[in-house]
Amino acid sequence: MLLYGLDKSLASEQGFAEVKECLTSPLAKFVVWGLLSGLMYHLTAGIRHLIMDLGIGETLEGGKLGAQLVFVISAVLIVLMGVWIW
Repeated sequence: MLLYGLDKSLASEQGFAEVKECLTSPLAKFVVWGLLSGLMYHLTAGIRHLIMDLGIGETLEGGKLGAQLVFVISAVLIVLMGVWIW
């Protein structure tokens, strides 16, 4: 859906205006926020796994702390994405 919107917005000035109008609706903003929320969580969890590949946080306590940090950092990023979208 977002790739179609990108293609349409790059095709013409009228297409850009149509996509811009469509993305101003609360439902579209909510969908984009949901997609970005999943992306932010996936990004932070991926960084955690890269750090664990370096040998940091491989113990049980380190794993629990890393998981908690992922949730907190993801929550902050998700809220920031919501503020940015709205």
